[in-house]
Amino acid sequence: MEPRSPRRRRVFVVISVLALLALFSVATFYLGATTTANSNRAKVSSLGAEVTDLEQANSDLQSQLATTTSSNISAASPSAVYSDYARSVVTIQGYESLTQNTFFGQVNSIESIQGSGFVVSYQNSSYVATNNHVVSGASNITVTFSDGNSYPASVKGTDQYRDLAVLAVSAPPSEFHPLRLLATSAGVTVGETVYAIGSPFGLAGSMTAGIVSQTGRTITESTSTQATIPDVIQFSAAINPGNSGGPLLDSNGEVVGITTAAVTSSEGLGFAIPVGTLDRELPSLVTTGAYNLHPDLGIGSSADVTYQLASAAGSNVTYGVLVEQVSSGGAADRAGIRGGTRTVEIEGQNYLIGGDIIVSVDGVKVVNSDALASYLEENSIAGDTVQLGIIRAGVNMTVNVVLAGL
Repeated sequence: MEPRSPRRRRVFVVISVLALLALFSVATFYLGATTTANSNRAKVSSLGAEVTDLEQANSDLQSQLATTTSSNISAASPSAVYSDYARSVVTIQGYESLTQNTFFGQVNSIESIQGSGFVVSYQNSSYVATNNHVVSGASNITVTFSDGNSYPASVKGTDQYRDLAVLAVSAPPSEFHPLRLLATSAGVTVGETVYAIGSPFGLAGSMTAGIVSQTGRTITESTSTQATIPDVIQFSAAINPGNSGGPLLDSNGEVVGITTAAVTSSEGLGFAIPVGTLDRELPSLVTTGAYNLHPDLGIGSSADVTYQLASAAGSNVTYGVLVEQVSSGGAADRAGIRGGTRTVEIEGQNYLIGGDIIVSVDGVKVVNSDALASYLEENSIAGDTVQLGIIRAGVNMTVNVVLAGL
């Protein structure tokens, strides 16, 4: 083997050196890239930890604000509620022409009417909400604000079936301070503190306080129309003539109901139309003057099922609504709901048994008539279809009913 020439050795050395340099460069680049990547990973990890910390801090702040707000609401004193919201409550006055039959024939007379109301807002305009029975048949209606200023008013819309009315008042914008309406009547809970502001016996600006005693009651308006009003709030604050139409407020100053004194035999009890009813009807009352979408099941008469009534009817279910009569041509009649066929006496009361027993609506248990009426009022309007669960001759079945309207 021939020895390499000096020139070939030099070429070999140069090539080797170049190869080593190239290898060194690649290694350096790889190590640098690895170091950079590790550094970037560390930075990303650090930023992720900072974001997590910031999110936790934000969550803690929101919780603290919620707790503080809740504490402030629950700690609101009656005097604070009054000072903040009494200016939105008004006194309503007017005159009603009456015709009375006497021994000497018919006698015409004029009587003054008085009630309460409160300012509400709809589409950037202000109105006064009150009870229908306060202004029904009234003339020369005036509204007096808390500052003593009085202005003429006219009836914008009425609903006799829920005892609601809305007035338009010829007053400058500075007089109107609309109250906030609770988002939903479902937010009213038994035991919470409520405040009623109104003009009992003409004593304007009076406030009473109590608690919500129960929800979902059904009352009969006794002053004019005898309408049955479902889904009513019962509370313990004192209500007297003149309070009718005033607001029932929670501790946050939101309207939860419209008080009514149009109920007989209610000593020690107060009742209020739920705010959800007003909120639902306000657009129609303002724009059309009426509301005619109340759901009507078309049951002429019914009875709450008790143990004794269930036994007489041969049913082992001790809750629900016994259908005694259906209104001819009504929603229940068209759906094939059956009324009673024979009369029984239970503790001095006559019942017509043998008809269907309603035990659920849309899958929701129906305990009694109040529960049925309240569910329909809150969840349906005329034209809706509801599914009734019934017991007919001991057999469970379902019937679809297309609701009529009032």
